[in-house]
Amino acid sequence: MFTPNQERAAGELVRVCRPGGKIGLANWTPEGFIGQLFKTIGRHVSQPTGVKSPALWGTQARLNELFAAHSTRIDITPQTYAWRYRSADHWLDMWRTVYGPLQKAFGTLDSAGQDRLTAELLALIARFNIVDDGTMVVHGDYLEVVVHKRPAA
Repeated sequence: MFTPNQERAAGELVRVCRPGGKIGLANWTPEGFIGQLFKTIGRHVSQPTGVKSPALWGTQARLNELFAAHSTRIDITPQTYAWRYRSADHWLDMWRTVYGPLQKAFGTLDSAGQDRLTAELLALIARFNIVDDGTMVVHGDYLEVVVHKRPAA
């Protein structure tokens, strides 16, 4: 899902999968926490021209566009991952140092821009946080996908 050319990446997955084989994917949804994280970052750092959001891989419509012509069926099972941190600030401190898109965003913004991004990220976490004890438990929705490639003719 993190590819500048989604069609080419999907084509390669199909190409290297044997006829009748399966392609397994786990893709964040656009509506879930990580999809909204991508959207939040995108409001502060522009995407390169022509690059589509990785969260599109987390939609049935996009999966059909990429794989339906080469498959007998596409099984999609919604799943949830729980992100657990000591606090929202703990999440932000850690992810600013280990997650490339956040590193890039904070690295390209001036101090005021960094403050705005920080505020938006903390608001995003607050929106998704399911606990109110000062810790962070956020569910990240993703799709578990199995593409069943067509058998040889």
